[in-house]
Amino acid sequence: MRLKHIDITNYKNIAEQSLTFSDGVNCLIGNNGMGKTNVLDAIYFLSFCKSFVRQRDAEVIRHGESFMMLHGTYSRREATEDIRVALQAGKRKSVSRGGKEYQRLSQHIGLLPLVMVSPLDWDLIRGNGEERRRFMDQIIAQGNPQYMEALIRYAKAHEQRNSMLRNEMRDALLYETVEHAMCESAATIHSAREKWTRDFTPIFMEYYAAVAGDAEPVALNYVSHLNDATMEQALAATRERDLVLGYTSRGPHRDDIELTLGTHPMRNTGSQGQCKTYTIALRLAQYDFLRRHVPTTPILLLDDIFDKLDARRVEHIVDVVSSERFGQIFITDTNRTHLDEIMARQAGEHTMFIVENGTCVPAH
Repeated sequence: MRLKHIDITNYKNIAEQSLTFSDGVNCLIGNNGMGKTNVLDAIYFLSFCKSFVRQRDAEVIRHGESFMMLHGTYSRREATEDIRVALQAGKRKSVSRGGKEYQRLSQHIGLLPLVMVSPLDWDLIRGNGEERRRFMDQIIAQGNPQYMEALIRYAKAHEQRNSMLRNEMRDALLYETVEHAMCESAATIHSAREKWTRDFTPIFMEYYAAVAGDAEPVALNYVSHLNDATMEQALAATRERDLVLGYTSRGPHRDDIELTLGTHPMRNTGSQGQCKTYTIALRLAQYDFLRRHVPTTPILLLDDIFDKLDARRVEHIVDVVSSERFGQIFITDTNRTHLDEIMARQAGEHTMFIVENGTCVPAH
């Protein structure tokens, strides 16, 4: 899959921009705060109907304006895909494919597979379990629509049960009805996450070794209440406790991934460079995993990935992303040297833009 062209209107600091991209490497160079990341975020929004930096929709509209629009033209499986996003302050977001608006945004997820590597990935290591669950869910959902539906059903039933607990309801039949829906969805979620961990871990280990360039041993361990019990058993064991707490204390909404370096948690032992290497390897493995499991080649967005890395690791990353397994790539950096080196290793097409105050112009 390739993004051929994008029109951006009133997205963050970008007033009006129309960009045509190459099928290979597309570089955006400029000082911090000029809008490089905002271009990548607009591309991300077209795939996931939301900002990567988890801003509320209203916050992506350019200051002083009442709406924003994105229009992407893609080449996907030998066909043209026309995707539009329109957002007006105070109104429902509209996402359309080929001129036809989606009734549910979940129907769009997975159509345009994409991976973004960002400085915000630090949260995968230092953040709470929600960050790592989001990481798992985004990967699995792009290749498994049934998984996305199970997440939606579980979240709805989970909120219903929490509402009942907060209101101290004790109607056994009502709990049975709500918990039945939770248990069905939980089984689907747990099974998919368990399989994903088994399949994903060796890919991640390969990329970490390629980027780190040494034998630092790493691993991912799936942590879940359902590893040792069914959802039915977990709910039965904690029902009275949950009534006191006022919320559901066990289930897939509490799952996590333990990230280790050697035999210790990465968050406790990793240096700044090791942590950045770890998160980059996670994202590159995410790309490779999707490439193997979805029907079209993902797009890769690399946002300011070389900062705080030594020259050896930068060189290894350049070697990795220059390989044939990667398709269309978008890279931002403040240092043109890195980008020139990557483009010199690429046999295919490439383009470079200079970004300043929300405006992109071709570099010479």
